[in-house]
Amino acid sequence: MRKIIHCDCDCFYASVEMRDDPNLRGRPLAVGGASDRRGVISTCNYEARSYGVRSAMPTSRAKQLCPDLIVVPGNMKKYREVSAQIREIFLEYSDTIEPLSLDEAFLDVSDSGHCRGSATLIAEEIRRRVHGELGITISAGVAPNKFLAKIASDWKKPDGLTVVAPGAVDQFVLRLPVGRIHGVGRVTAEKMKRRGIRTCADLRNYSRIELTRDFGKFGQRLYELCRGIDERPVTGDGSRKSVSVERTFSEDLDSLDAWQEQLTELYVRLLERLERLDDRYRISGVAVKLKYSDFTTTTQERTSHSSRISEFKHLLEQCWKRRPEPIRLLGVGVKVKDLRAELGPEQLPLPLPASGRLSA
Repeated sequence: MRKIIHCDCDCFYASVEMRDDPNLRGRPLAVGGASDRRGVISTCNYEARSYGVRSAMPTSRAKQLCPDLIVVPGNMKKYREVSAQIREIFLEYSDTIEPLSLDEAFLDVSDSGHCRGSATLIAEEIRRRVHGELGITISAGVAPNKFLAKIASDWKKPDGLTVVAPGAVDQFVLRLPVGRIHGVGRVTAEKMKRRGIRTCADLRNYSRIELTRDFGKFGQRLYELCRGIDERPVTGDGSRKSVSVERTFSEDLDSLDAWQEQLTELYVRLLERLERLDDRYRISGVAVKLKYSDFTTTTQERTSHSSRISEFKHLLEQCWKRRPEPIRLLGVGVKVKDLRAELGPEQLPLPLPASGRLSA
């Protein structure tokens, strides 16, 4: 029996923008192109959705539905950075991760020893950490397979958690509308409706042969899904590219001394994360990240194999010399190489003690 978690960020791009500019919170917000340039909405927050604004909608139409809609241009570089930070949290609980997009992924935690092996507790902890460390919310579904986990993650959005225990699968699936099944679009749903098929319970009245005859190859899949059967494994190598920590401050830090003081605290947290890193990884670089009071971001990095605190301090001094202005966020991190990917499992060196990977 697998233990699968599907994690899905709530209105991801809009959530990141609201996190970085608190003035946008509580107001209808969309990320997309300008209405005077035939722009399209990429995503929007729940305030905008209450007016009928949706993803892929022309911005001009969205403005008609919600005249007070605030539209900001997308920043894919920033969204990828946040996505990478979320992935780093995922990797602390499982190496078996299958990303579907920047803002959602499957995790197989069947063999995880975290949280006493409880997938529910792991999902709760992941959600708590994403919110506490990154300032956005994420919904999650826990189930014995990918099909049910993905549906469950959408059940209590936003900021929700739904658990489908193995013993509750049948009860959960029977009342599921067929429109919830991935692959059942408008045309297929209408075809089913004409046959009186509205729920998975209705689908179960049809044999495998009948469903295959009426819906082709998809009929075989329908026969299994309406019974809660999904044998697809979570696929993904789970290799890390970096390990980092960061903090957003309630008041801007306006001096190098204040930067260095916070750096020391972040460095201790970084060491704690690196201590938990698998021995197949080796450090290949160090970096510091700053976000200024005007929300612009900069990163300073260098090649390194030791991650001494003196290296982070030097990078921070370089940032100060280049732009000595108040910052609202500071982050420190290391780039890592997966020796398993480079050498293969049979060539991995014996584990080094922690001091062989890290230097204070």
